[in-house]
Amino acid sequence: MAHIPSPESFDAVVVGAGPAGSAAALALARAGRSVVVVERGPFPGSKNVYGGVVYARVLDDVIPNWWEQVPVQRWVVRRSTMVMTGSQALTVDIRTQAWGQPPYNGMTVYRADFDSWLADQAVEAGASLVTSTVATGLLRDGTGCVTGVRTDRPGGDLTAKLVIACDGVNSFLAKEAGLLPKAEAAHHTLGVKEVLALPADVIEDRFGLAPGEGLDIEMIGCTRGIPGGGFLYTNRDTVNVGVVVSVAGLAGSGIRPEDLIADLKEHPAVAPWLRGATVKEYSAHLIPEGGYDAMPALAADGFLVAGDAAGMTLAAGIWLEGVNFAIGAGLAAGEAASAAIARGDVSAGGLAGYRKSLEAGFVLQDHKRLRGAPHLVLSDRMQRQYTHLICDLAEQVFTVTNPQPKPGIIKLLRRTARRHGIRWRDLVRDGIETARVFR
Repeated sequence: MAHIPSPESFDAVVVGAGPAGSAAALALARAGRSVVVVERGPFPGSKNVYGGVVYARVLDDVIPNWWEQVPVQRWVVRRSTMVMTGSQALTVDIRTQAWGQPPYNGMTVYRADFDSWLADQAVEAGASLVTSTVATGLLRDGTGCVTGVRTDRPGGDLTAKLVIACDGVNSFLAKEAGLLPKAEAAHHTLGVKEVLALPADVIEDRFGLAPGEGLDIEMIGCTRGIPGGGFLYTNRDTVNVGVVVSVAGLAGSGIRPEDLIADLKEHPAVAPWLRGATVKEYSAHLIPEGGYDAMPALAADGFLVAGDAAGMTLAAGIWLEGVNFAIGAGLAAGEAASAAIARGDVSAGGLAGYRKSLEAGFVLQDHKRLRGAPHLVLSDRMQRQYTHLICDLAEQVFTVTNPQPKPGIIKLLRRTARRHGIRWRDLVRDGIETARVFR
């Protein structure tokens, strides 16, 4: 267990040593500010559940040649999107060797390794890290300005000019600061996954990969009609398989999430990949997927919020990203905090540069542009009807009908749409809406 650092007061306290917290601490430490990171787990990443791909190009200007240091499992060179029914699957697959060389595009990692590595970068820059410690509340001065945090250690209060909350989804500190409203089920999904052990050479043979190369598959239509989707990611000698589903939809279905994973593993398009695999781990995690319109205010007097605590996961169907947005937000929070400290104004107005920085960069620009995507992707027609329409249409297009002549594509589309109760005008309207959302 790390000891509480000796300074009576810091320039900043960062709560949470995930990607957002470590990035914020790194920016502050490099600016010469005294900063302490409070992490409730025994080490950074120990409490994190993650089954996906990390896109780390946001680090290009922060940690030169980061790819030479990062604890990567595999560099993703294949990205697939799979549309499924109970017995069908249509996959759009892209493979490019450009993603398998510096500066790379995406990578699979174990978050315990990646988060510890990023936290080490902040510590090397001068930040202090305190683990196995819970921030139980906020300290305030007579005006209500946040001046530090209480912890669960006797005499363990930490005072500072400001606090940056990076304590994850459903952040208690952001709620106490008055920024985060009561959690709404409609704005959250539940991610559940299994980590399955397979030898590295078996993974490479089954997925058509060379040593060090990885595959990312995102799926829709595999959750029994519950809004959500599935995924499969390759690590060095394990495979992550799981689903992400609407909290409200799951609660109303009476279906257990582990049953959805069992369905996915038994699907004829997936089962051959997983023959002989053994389960090493099962885990679940709440994910903020409300998007831009569900984000809270990001600043209060003496207080900033970043990462999952601010709902910054981008869940836009073809783009499923979170760690890169957390790092980008954390860096912006650290830089804005340092500038506010230099001016001697850590009020909400003095910290307004944080949001301006996010709006000028990819974090809020991407979220704002894709603000309609969560509703579209999780809609009933997209989740239930269109998956069957797409798979059935593809099956019919490639079914040889001799001695009958081949039917036209438009005729097949109309026939298949009628079979699944999809009106032509709804199909056209949804096509226009999809084009508008992803423009």
